[in-house]
Amino acid sequence: IYSPSCHLKPVGLSSVGRDFLNTPPKKTVRFGGTVANTLAKLQKGDTSDYELIKHQLSDPDIKDAQIISWLQEFRTCVTQLGKDHEQLIYVVLKLPWLGRSQAVVEEYLAFLSNLVSAQTVYLRACLRMVVTNFAPSKIYYNASVHSHYLPRTFDHCHQALQLIARYVPSTSRFLMPILSDKFPFVQKSSRTLECYVHNLLRVSVYIPDLRRDILELIISKMLTLDVSAPRSEIEEVESGAQQDANGASQDECLFDMDEEEDAPLDSSRADGAVMVHPVAERLDTMMAVLLAYIKDICHVNGSLDIEKTKAVYRDLVSVFDKVVLPTHASCHVQYYMFYLCSFRLGLAEAFLDHLWKMLQAPNQPPVLRQAAAGYMGSFMARAKFLPVSTVKACLDLLVPWLHLYIDSQDAGSKAFCDINLHGPFYTACQAVFYTLIFRHSAILEGNMKKGLAYLQGLNLERIVMCQLNPLRVCLPAVTNMFAAITRKYQLVFCYTIIERNNRNLLPVVSCSTGGNSVSTNTNPLDTFFPFDPYLLKSSGKLIEPIYQVWEEPSDCMIDVPKKQVRKGSMEEEDDFLHGETPQGDSVVGMTPGSYDSHLHSPRSFGSPPVSFLQRPF
Repeated sequence: IYSPSCHLKPVGLSSVGRDFLNTPPKKTVRFGGTVANTLAKLQKGDTSDYELIKHQLSDPDIKDAQIISWLQEFRTCVTQLGKDHEQLIYVVLKLPWLGRSQAVVEEYLAFLSNLVSAQTVYLRACLRMVVTNFAPSKIYYNASVHSHYLPRTFDHCHQALQLIARYVPSTSRFLMPILSDKFPFVQKSSRTLECYVHNLLRVSVYIPDLRRDILELIISKMLTLDVSAPRSEIEEVESGAQQDANGASQDECLFDMDEEEDAPLDSSRADGAVMVHPVAERLDTMMAVLLAYIKDICHVNGSLDIEKTKAVYRDLVSVFDKVVLPTHASCHVQYYMFYLCSFRLGLAEAFLDHLWKMLQAPNQPPVLRQAAAGYMGSFMARAKFLPVSTVKACLDLLVPWLHLYIDSQDAGSKAFCDINLHGPFYTACQAVFYTLIFRHSAILEGNMKKGLAYLQGLNLERIVMCQLNPLRVCLPAVTNMFAAITRKYQLVFCYTIIERNNRNLLPVVSCSTGGNSVSTNTNPLDTFFPFDPYLLKSSGKLIEPIYQVWEEPSDCMIDVPKKQVRKGSMEEEDDFLHGETPQGDSVVGMTPGSYDSHLHSPRSFGSPPVSFLQRPF
């Protein structure tokens, strides 16, 4: 650390409090004229002093006093520094001002303010300079300097950005493309990604117009990681790591982490919740930051702020519709909506209502309607914070809709089993069956007679027995458990239809592979339960208290064969679907039927920050 000094004067033996023999002299010698004189000479064609200034500004050993002196001169003639002097300005913008004395930082911030006010042509260059520092450079990976410099560095970056935004109202329009362009490659270390994501979210606090775009950018990048780390692969690597303490299974991962030189290992994380799978570890870190941000923005002094929460909900639902809902087989990113909805019942009900409107909208693509139904069923089954009254209210919407659909189809020429014609219907049926598997006990407890009357009133038998034959296309694990439960309570006897379907294992027509194909697919609906067990360890600590794990029915009348479940996942006994859902190719922002256009995407350190309105690290 260099001590600040605004005066350039010779250092002699009279220097007070200085170890003269062991301290190098301050640089005080400067060549060439003043900046103003140099610019005047340049206009006349004399470039010698101009090149000399650029050379001196590029000196890696430049001292604080020199930086301050230069910046003061540049400020006096900033109106002359037009487009013709961009090379000189780019050199000034590369000055190492971060990590210097407070005097240097203040002088540099004053220079930036003057520059963008007088010469808006340099706005993009100034923004790029600031945003580049949102990710830590290699020098900050030295553990001894990390904890001291990074928070201060980031604070100064945000000071600079806020000043620029104050002087140039159109800053947000130019900033967003730069934030996107400078986003670190997803193979970078989790520490790099954590810092950058955290800083983007801090920007959204003081430039709220960019919040939705920033959230979309971050969530899109997280989805790229999410779909490149299938659930089965994470479970295999984490399970293997328990057997091999040396973590040799990491070598088998398709994508290795592009770890920065001298970066501290993520095993130093305070909570010890480190994922062995490198992609899962990066995603875990980013999810922890995002969930911490959502909590901080929605709460003021520990209490939920309704208006702020509604505004965040609107932004996050918009991003959900745009990038999450169309992404098939993501495992974790969608949990940001699950977490947000746990803050207040009204949010959960609004989310379910939103999905319900999407499901029944005939102008929506069938694949999105099916995804909405899948989200409804999975959310109702897994959200521990959802009371049974809300579940019943949703069933009271879904089940009559299924009956109306049967009314419109059963007597017509299309009344046969075809997922291409009736995809949303089948997915809605499966959502109802899946919800009842998880929630039938809650519906029945307290008042068995009243609960049974409610279930009988749903007239599930008509849905099961209809010509469209939903049991034929639902996932076998769902069908079998639903059949066992409904038999126990004498609601429906499904086994006759299941046996007939098994005898007549006729091929199911499907066009999910880019052309009509005929197969005996056990998962013709491309079933995907978005709120299957959460595997990420650190961020999972926020999900665990609000998540309903699968509990095997204790009653012996429900006789469904139990499968061998590999231990070691976040929910060791979860769930009855384990290993039953075929792992298809995961494609970001693509429909399940678009597997012919594969996107090959590449496959985290520190606890999540306490508050985004305070220092981050």
